Amino acid sequence: MKKINFLKVGVIFSLLLFLCSNLSAQQFILNDDKLIDDRAAIKINEIGAEVKSKLGVNIYVYAKSNLGLGENVKTKDKIDFIKNSENQIISTLEEPYVLLTIAVEETHVNLLFSDDFKDILDKNDILDGYIVPLLASQDKNTLFAKVSAATLNGYAAIADTIAEANQIKLESSIGNAGKVSSTIWRVLMYTLIVLGLLAYTYAILRKRK
Repeated sequence: MKKINFLKVGVIFSLLLFLCSNLSAQQFILNDDKLIDDRAAIKINEIGAEVKSKLGVNIYVYAKSNLGLGENVKTKDKIDFIKNSENQIISTLEEPYVLLTIAVEETHVNLLFSDDFKDILDKNDILDGYIVPLLASQDKNTLFAKVSAATLNGYAAIADTIAEANQIKLESSIGNAGKVSSTIWRVLMYTLIVLGLLAYTYAILRKRK
């Protein structure tokens, strides 16, 4: 009987360790509505754990497929709702923090952070350089793939920026891959725009002749 009880205790203890490790691993993705691929989530949490252990900084992700708003909601009401929702999330976070929020159907992406990072993080640079280009790309990739890539890309950029400001190199860093992919996308878009303008100008000139 004692052996059986001992085995039961061992099994329960192992399960508790497993659950605790899983909860710890997912602590940086507050919500994702299953929009983030498991591999991307693992990498995000790996980066988050290293930043937390080395710098004491919490980088969070909160992604939603939609916020439950109706189609006829006024822009002002939509903005107020999103702002209130983000403030509620922030009130529960451990400082110092960085919070990346995404609402797919509302085409909303935002970056919020505690005062510690006002002189370190450039919100527009992170969003426009690493996240928005991948979310807005017109390609054959699924929404699932786009959100996963954009979230990981932005998350890694946030972590690297904070680490560099503290003269620390992250072992989990994805390096320049994120910036390169965004740059390629932007160059492609600019090229298409320029070609479109040239084609339009040529058509106008030819019509006049």
